[in-house]
Order: sequence, then structure tokens, then C-alpha cells
Amino acid sequence: MPTISSPGSAFWSVEGDQLLSQLETTENGLSQAEVARRLAGSDKLRPHRETAWSLLVDQFKSPIIILLFCSAILSFTLLNDRTNGVIIVFILIASGLLSFWQELSAADAVAKLMGMIETKGTVVRDGHDVEIPLGEIVPGDIVRLRAGDLIPGDCRLITARDLFLNEAVLTGESFPVEKSVAVLPEQTPLGQRVNSLYLGTHVMSGLATAVVAGTGRNTEFGKISERLEVKQPETGFERGLRHFGQLLIKIVMVITVVVFCVNVGVQKKAVVESLMLGLSLAVGMTPQLLPAVTGVVLAAGAKAMARHQVIIKQLLAIENLGSMTVLCSDKTGTLTEGVIHLEATVDIDGKPSERIAQQAYLNAYFQTGFTNPIDRAICDRQQFETGEIQKLDEIPYDFVRKRLSVRVLQGGRKQLITKGALANVLECCTQVETADGNLVDLASHRETISGRFAEMSNDGLRVLGLAIREVDGPHITKADEQGMTFLGFLVFSDPPKADAKETIAQLRELGVRLKVITGDNRAVAATISHRVGIVSPMIVTGSELRTLHDEMLVQRVRAADIFAEVEPNQKEQIIRALKRSGEVVGYLGDGINDASALHAADVGISVASAVDVAREAAQVVLLKQDLSVLVQGVLEGRRTFSNTLKYVFFAISANFGYMFSLAVASMFLKFDPLLPSQILLVNLLADFPAMALATDTVDPEQIQRPRRWDVGFIIRFMMSFGLVSSIFDFLTFGAMYYMYGLDEVIFHTGWFLESTLTGLMILLVIRTQRSFFLSRPGNLFLLSLAAIASLTVWILYSPFSQTLGFVEPPLKLLVIVFAITLLYGIGMEVVKRLFYRYLAG
Repeated sequence: MPTISSPGSAFWSVEGDQLLSQLETTENGLSQAEVARRLAGSDKLRPHRETAWSLLVDQFKSPIIILLFCSAILSFTLLNDRTNGVIIVFILIASGLLSFWQELSAADAVAKLMGMIETKGTVVRDGHDVEIPLGEIVPGDIVRLRAGDLIPGDCRLITARDLFLNEAVLTGESFPVEKSVAVLPEQTPLGQRVNSLYLGTHVMSGLATAVVAGTGRNTEFGKISERLEVKQPETGFERGLRHFGQLLIKIVMVITVVVFCVNVGVQKKAVVESLMLGLSLAVGMTPQLLPAVTGVVLAAGAKAMARHQVIIKQLLAIENLGSMTVLCSDKTGTLTEGVIHLEATVDIDGKPSERIAQQAYLNAYFQTGFTNPIDRAICDRQQFETGEIQKLDEIPYDFVRKRLSVRVLQGGRKQLITKGALANVLECCTQVETADGNLVDLASHRETISGRFAEMSNDGLRVLGLAIREVDGPHITKADEQGMTFLGFLVFSDPPKADAKETIAQLRELGVRLKVITGDNRAVAATISHRVGIVSPMIVTGSELRTLHDEMLVQRVRAADIFAEVEPNQKEQIIRALKRSGEVVGYLGDGINDASALHAADVGISVASAVDVAREAAQVVLLKQDLSVLVQGVLEGRRTFSNTLKYVFFAISANFGYMFSLAVASMFLKFDPLLPSQILLVNLLADFPAMALATDTVDPEQIQRPRRWDVGFIIRFMMSFGLVSSIFDFLTFGAMYYMYGLDEVIFHTGWFLESTLTGLMILLVIRTQRSFFLSRPGNLFLLSLAAIASLTVWILYSPFSQTLGFVEPPLKLLVIVFAITLLYGIGMEVVKRLFYRYLAG
């Protein structure tokens, strides 16, 4: 099927007759038979949805989840500990279903794309205009367009009259875009292709005839939909979790093999008994509650964000918000209001003028052409009395003149008021009205006017001119637009949101840098950036990005503050380059052109007013137009991440020390240091206060900078705290051997008590980088610590004590264990201080 929108093609750069020839069509359109043939081979946009089954399976692919399922199987089978197995399986299934439910509701982003284009258009078939569904339009069709029409494909203009399009959803440009017939260079950026129309945009005014160069997937819109069909890239948090899971698997395998070999080869113990001990140690090393702790802290974070009117669609997005180091944002509708405002009405000296504001208001108020953002902005800024003013006539805006004139009767005078592009208004003028009301020759002030215009334009402002003239007679024509008096300038902008600058400053203090990615030109992008607090920005354009190879691209995107004149596919390219450089990237956007970037980012953020596809591609949606909630999101993300890491640090260090001590003891003792059931009981008791870490308080200094998974840090933490912890275990072994000899039941009882109490102590110590008595824990956490400590002592005196393999401990043993626990807490405080000073990296 003929198409000009294949990769690498540039239909905007081909001569009109040549383009029609390539598409095998004429200005009389295609025949019905040819259309049927082309429809059969068309590559339409079709909604793509992951099946519910595939989403459910995705929840259980993590190495940690697989490892925990293996632990559950071992508990059910070889270890005969069904209680532990049931707990693990319940936690895994509950946390998996929670994530599955969240993601299932967000799986229709591409379907929303289709919903935006279900309408009809007018095409030429066999020389006649017919109205057909947009889905039946094919490359080579000749389409007729008028105000309100949706563009049915990527098109090239054949004829155009007074044609203006709204391309904000694709390019981010707030102002209506003028279109005209032309042949452009192949390298012309998307936002500057005045001869091209794109699927998903719509006509604001004027008439046009165009040839469809591409439909469906062979469009700019289609490229975005294809990117959304690709599975979302692994985020920073998911990548860290995967690496952590792989580390755990390696540790578990080493422990199991070493303990088994030592017990069988050195101690000459039975094979089954040695295997059971090794597997018990392996199960004990697994952080069984990690999915539950993660689920609880994420759910609590989502609930807290909901109070700020923020929807968290994917729970892991909270963790990624906390780890975010770079926030990329489109300009229009996110950093800015997305609505054109009349910034000022100034005379040729740059001074505010009420007279200019009034004349501009009359021109905008009385014009009866198409509704447009310019006139709406003028009327919204300041209203003037019109009761005694009568409209007489008007000359509508057109593409050639680029101005609009209205004649009114005010104060007994018939006055023509003209506004439009500055150069086109000046060509009608012969004189200028100065600030004191004097009329002077235009030529003497032309340089001043041009300089003022250049100055404001370079500041990223849209500047129009305004002129007046008294005109008698019954009617006016275009010929009356001459001999006019230039009054001054109408200055328009898309201003930043009220809270944008403050929010960006707060994010900067939290270690999150802002990068602006926009389709606007350098001047507009730089101006907005200055106004939101980015000083001396480094600007890179889309054209420059196209010339960079991968390595240079990564370096340039890290250094740049603003990306201007960027095409939609380049936004995603920038996001991916930043991620390759090691950044955790957030993206804030609201248009069709932002969808693929939202999909590629570690955390995609959109706003309630965004187009459907942007909202659905995002993981976080702000229901209020209030950027300050972003700061709350970052802080909440860091709290949840901090509490998740607390559990990880506890599980990996305490469990490692505990299992290392068991493994060493098993080499020298003729009996097992603890029975497999006792090992799992210690693990189970420690899990209750560990679970309460999900609601623990977080020290302010722990949320001031971005944090992320660091497997090297975790290994250093595990070795430092785990090995020192083992020293206190060996101290307990020595004390019990000295006082009671190799009494197996006393040994089991004493070490069970010491292991559990020191496990609770290490929880208190590692939950904060401060001295533990200077950081107030959460109430639920404190309560759980006290409850488990009491329960541990009670078990040894309970009716179940003998069944569990314990004996009532002598008072001397209790005193020794409590003393060792106290020394352990002091020792761990010393280790913590040394670790964060010398080994934290």
C-alpha cells in the first residue's frame, strides 16, 4: 500500500505533484475499489491491553518472591512447619493481588488513544465529497477540512485559507498554529512544519484540502501508541529489588551448601539431619515479611497521598518518587497554566497603557469570527463598559493580512481598531501616538518599536500590534487599513503556575533537579525556566540531539537544564538517556506528546486536566492543579522507602549474624545449636515488630536526599552488623558452656532467649542513624517490641516450653542473657557510628 510515512520519510519536504504521484492518487481522490484494496492492507491503531492473566503472573516474577515461595515449599515439606509455610504463602498472595488490582485498572492507555479519534471526516472519492468514519481513511485520500475537524492522519496541505490548528496535545504549543502550503527542508522540526497536519490535532479556523500521507501506526500519533505497547521499562526501585533478590539467593545457596558439607564431612552427622539444618538456616535468611512490609508501607503512603488529592495508580511509584533524582517536565499545562494570558498592554516606550487595553478590548469583544485564545485572553484580563459603543463593521482575520479590524462608533466618532502580527499592523500605519498623546511620524520611531518587539520576543512573549484610524462611510474594506496610527503592543504569555517556582525550589533542596523538555523555541523555554527559578540554564535543541551518538547523548542530557524544539519521540529518548546515566527519573506531562515519556520514566506524573492517554500512561495523577503536592509525594516516597530499608537492614544483618552463628556452632557441637522448629520460632517472633516498622516514624535527615537500592551498601551493612552480632552470640555460648557445660536443653533455651532479645535490640538500633535513644520510634513499633520481649520470656515458663524443647531457665542464666543483650545494644551503637563514618560510602 502506498505510504510516505515509513521510517526515514519526510512528506513535508516533497513537491506536491511528486507526493501525489508517490501516493498514487490525484486531487480527484481515490476510487472506491482502490480504497477497499488499501484498507485491506492498512496498519490501524488497535488498542493493546495486557491480559489479566499476564498482569497477575507479573506480580510473582521477582527473585525475592520466587525465593520466598521456595521457602514456603520447604516449610510445608522437608521442615514440616506448616504454620510458617501458610504465613509466607498468605503474605505473597495478598501482596501480589493488591498490586495486580492496582495495575489492572490502569491497563488501557492505548485504548484511550483510539477513543480520541472515533469520529467522521470528509474525503474526496471518485471526484465527490463524502463523509466517512476516520477509521476508513487511507493514505492517498484527499480530505476537506474546516473549523472543528479532527485531523484523520498525518497530512500534507494542498490548499489552505486562513488555516489555524490547535497542536497543543502534540507539540505543547499553547497558541493556535498557522498553516500554509509550502515545501520545507527535510530537517524541519515537527513544531515548525507549517505545511503538515498531524493525527489527533484539530482545526480551529479556516478551510483546507490535504492529502493523507500516513494513517494508523504510520503517524506521529501511532509512534506514541507503539511505545505504550512496549512493556514499561524496569524502574530504579524494581531494579534494586531484583539485585537484592539475586544477592539473597546467592547467600542462601552458600549457607545451605557450606552447613551441609561441614555437618556431613566434618561432624559425620546424618545426611538428612544435616540437610534439614542447612535448609532451616536458608529459610531463616529469607526476609519473609518483605512483600508484606513493602505492601503496608506503600498502601499507607498511597492513603496519605490520597488526602492530598493525589491518585497513586501503581504502588511502587511511591518508592520511585522517593528515589527520584531528576524531574523532567513539559512546560505547557504542567509548569505553566496552559492558558494564554494578556500579560500587558504597553506603548512604544514600554509603559502600561489603559487606552491600549480599552481599544484592544473593543476589538476582541465585537469581533464575530472564530473563538480564539487571543481574544479570550484580552476579554478576561479587564472588562470595559460597552453600553454606549456600537459596532458598525469588521474585517475578519485572514492568513494573508494576519490582522483583524473592527469599526465602532464611540463618542460620536467612527473608529477603526486593528490588531494583529506586529509587522502586518505596522504596514498599515504612517504615524505613532506617543505617551503624551502627540502624533509623530512612524519612520522616526520604527527602530524603537523593532527593538522593543525583539526584546519582548526574546523573553518568550507573544507580541501583537494595535492601531486605530477614524473611517467614515457606510462600509469598510481591506483598503481602509491604511494611514493608521500605531498605539502600542499587546503582550501575551502562558504564565507559570503560581506555586511552580516555590515547588521547584523545594525539590531542589530535596536533591531533585528539574529539566524542562518542550516543543517551544529556545526563547520561550528559557523565559519560562527563568520565571520558575532556573538560573543560567544550559539549553539543548531537538536538532542538536539528532546529531549526538549514544555516549555523547548521555553526557549532554545530564548537563542540560532545558530541551527546546523537541519532538515527541525525543522526549522518550531523553528520559532513557538520563536513566542510562544512573538517574532515577520522574516525568510530569499532560499531552499526547508526553505519553511515551510518561511510560518510559521511573515514575510518570500527570494532572487531572491532562488528555486521557497521558493520565492513563502515568503512575501518579494530581487531582488538584497544585504542584506542591509533588513535594509531599517525594517526602512520602522517602518515608516509605526508609521504612522498607529498615526491614531489609534488619533482616539481612540480624539474620545473617544469627545464621552465621548457628553454622559455626554446628561445627563444634555434637548437637544442633537450635532445633529447626526453634530456628523458625525465633524468626517468627522477630517478624512481628519488624512488621510494625511499616508504621515507624522517620528522622528528618533520612528524607532530605534521594535514596535508592545499593547492593554494595547492603553487603557492607550485613557483614559489619552481622559478624559483630555473632561475637555476642559466641559470648553467650561461652557463658553457657562455662556455667552449664554441654547441656543441650539449657543451650537451646539460653540461645533462643538471647537470639530473640538481641534481635529486638538490633531493631531499635538500626531503625535510625542517630543514637537510638535520640530518635522516637512509632508507638505501634514500641508496643510490639515490648509485647514480643514479654512473650519470649513467657514461652520459657509456659506449658508449651517442654513441647518446644526448652526448659525453665535458671535465674543466673536470665541475668547473663539480659546483661549480654544490654552490652549488645551498646556494641551495636558503636558499630553503627563507625559504619556510617567510614563504610557507608
